[in-house]
Amino acid sequence: MADMTAATENRDSLKGFLFALSAYFLWGFLPLYMKAVAHIPPTEVIAHRVLWSIPIAGLVLVALRRVDDLKLAFRTPKMLGMATVTAALISVNWGIYVWAIGSGHALDTALGYFINPLFSVFLGAVLLAEKLKPAQMAALALVMVAVVILTVDAGRLPFVALSLTLSWGLYAFFRKTLPIGPNQGFLLEVLLLAPFALAYLVYLGMTGQAHFLGGSTMDNLLLASSGLVTAVPLILYANGAKLLRLSTIGIMQYIAPTMIFLIAVFLFHEDFSTAKAIAFPLIWLALVIYTLPMLRRRKA
Repeated sequence: MADMTAATENRDSLKGFLFALSAYFLWGFLPLYMKAVAHIPPTEVIAHRVLWSIPIAGLVLVALRRVDDLKLAFRTPKMLGMATVTAALISVNWGIYVWAIGSGHALDTALGYFINPLFSVFLGAVLLAEKLKPAQMAALALVMVAVVILTVDAGRLPFVALSLTLSWGLYAFFRKTLPIGPNQGFLLEVLLLAPFALAYLVYLGMTGQAHFLGGSTMDNLLLASSGLVTAVPLILYANGAKLLRLSTIGIMQYIAPTMIFLIAVFLFHEDFSTAKAIAFPLIWLALVIYTLPMLRRRKA
């Protein structure tokens, strides 16, 4: 009852904080799992993430007694169409992320998720005609400078970082328009993706390319656990966000990319070039400028 009151009064609860913190820590450690399956094609990993997420998300809905919401969604063409869009965007995001970690681009994924909050501000200005505040404009300008530095250094746009930013930012934007709860929405998305995932895995099995039941015991265990590493943090986050103020979630979202950054540099030993040594501090400064107003509002 106390947690529901906290949500209603738009204040934080300890339960919500622990849920969200657990989700961000799990996302922060996700590169370790992705590195372990780096020898498996990203498309196969994604297919398993989809299929193994279904029983977990399904059990959650049964426990919450919200299965009827899902039935209603399947009887509503407009909702199905919107969910198809979000399902496509999240699958693209997963694909880029899995490939990037396995290909030695964990630093770029961290950069992408650092930029994402500011990209959401940009989307609000472009798609919803939201007026940008001076601090937000300054933060976006710093991000643009950082992207230009990385582009000049590499001779091309930072594809991984921008693709992750774009796919996740658009997913979050359109997901807000989906009139269904977060747990129900996630199960709806993976159910829509399931026929494609199943068909692909059957094809791999028939052609002898499948790693699940065709590879090592470790591969079987890793792929079977893909549902846990996918669904559990999403469900924890969804339930935590309901019990926290938006400003709290806004600040906590930097936990995961910070952990990914540290893992990429100190565990994966990825090259931290001079350009990145300039670009990352610019992004961090932009995030500080973006976050300070939220902190002031919390104290008010």
